[in-house]
Amino acid sequence: MKVIKQLNSHATQDGDGVNISRIPGFDGKHLDPFLMIDELKSDDHSDFMGGFPAHPHRGIETFTYIIKGGFEHQDQMGNKKAIRAGDVQWMSTGFGVIHSEMPLADSIEGMHGFQIWLNMPSTEKLRAPRYQDTTEHPAPAHKNSQGTQLKALAGSWQFDQHEQVSSLQELAANGMLADVTVPAGAEFTHPPVTPTKVMIYIHTGSINTEQGGPVMAGSLLILEPGSDIKFNSQTGAGVLILAGNPLNEPIAHMGPFVMNTQAQLKEAISDYQSGKFGTF
Repeated sequence: MKVIKQLNSHATQDGDGVNISRIPGFDGKHLDPFLMIDELKSDDHSDFMGGFPAHPHRGIETFTYIIKGGFEHQDQMGNKKAIRAGDVQWMSTGFGVIHSEMPLADSIEGMHGFQIWLNMPSTEKLRAPRYQDTTEHPAPAHKNSQGTQLKALAGSWQFDQHEQVSSLQELAANGMLADVTVPAGAEFTHPPVTPTKVMIYIHTGSINTEQGGPVMAGSLLILEPGSDIKFNSQTGAGVLILAGNPLNEPIAHMGPFVMNTQAQLKEAISDYQSGKFGTF
């Protein structure tokens, strides 16, 4: 496995005072086609109970994965769904979505999860929005003889001679995500995947690569295109793998809107303010 760059998350806030760790990519330099990786991890309910009240989006896809706790999603399309530990939710906003994500009451014992933004190609940014989650078709997982497990959150993965196919197959830019759990003293190996941008984010414990270590939680490793994925852990680790094909398109970003030009951003704001996104 060849690592070409390492980025580290930083603390910030979003929503109604929700404390998160973020790796931003709105400049398009390192994460393309991903725009942002937000991790919410706390056992203090004051860090997250404000949640994310109703707000709009255009031009992106939001990908939410819950490891611990839960959120209730609601949007103007009529979707209202609680997602809990192990669940994934994908929203391709297209022309426009208004949604909220609020912590479930039983999340008071703690929360650990991700919201990840993917950019949409310019040709799809104004298409009708879509929503999908895994509550009825849980993300498939396989555990090998070492106890290392891969859970296929989106896309199709080949691990330990077992193909794991998620019910989420239509992410922008051929996006794929998996959550890998490695016990102390074990390793993980995966052949190269089809998308050319491959990144691994350590969310629990630490890992060692062929280039050294340990690499601690909160770190993002960007791999050389075509690289296999191989690491081990002496402490035990949880790792999110993200893959997709870079769009290499101009990025114009303003709050919840991501388009290609400033004029398109102004149009998005005007459309939202005039009620074209619908009623929440």
